[in-house]
Amino acid sequence: MLSRRKYILITGLIALSVLSVFLKKWGSNPWAERERREDHGLIRIDKSAIRPDDGDTFFYKDFIIRILGIDAPEIIHKEHGIFEDQPYGRKAAAMTADVLKKATVVEYLPFQNDKYGRLLAHVFVDEELLAVRLIRAGLAYETISFYGDNGFPELAERILKAAQESPKPPFERPYRWRRKHQKKQ
Repeated sequence: MLSRRKYILITGLIALSVLSVFLKKWGSNPWAERERREDHGLIRIDKSAIRPDDGDTFFYKDFIIRILGIDAPEIIHKEHGIFEDQPYGRKAAAMTADVLKKATVVEYLPFQNDKYGRLLAHVFVDEELLAVRLIRAGLAYETISFYGDNGFPELAERILKAAQESPKPPFERPYRWRRKHQKKQ
């Protein structure tokens, strides 16, 4: 028969083992497992519920998806203090809208919400990263160099590779343009 001390020790070790497995698998971040396994966790989008906004943002049902890894030129958003289009902004917005409309399958891999409440996510159009398509078209700058891979190293590498292989976009970096043109409210 086990002594009381050994019983408590063994029970405690078993409880710690179970807790450790639980935390490793589910953790406090609901997307933690998806961040490590980029090939899983894609969520298919009902295309009829998409409403394009600009080159790197679109509305889906009752939330806003901001495409991770890129920054596209701005279009007028008076509610955000942007009262004029940045050069190529309408072209980037049109391309994103067109690609989303013509796609057979649109999926996203969520990361987290940003300070504006938008869902940051990698967006796939017919299994290709939308960020890569916009970079190759010269309609977006990559942002991996500034913000890191956000837990998606393989996807970040694809975006960086596209940026290195593509010509530099013909417009000013959107964050610099916003500094000059955005009116603080």
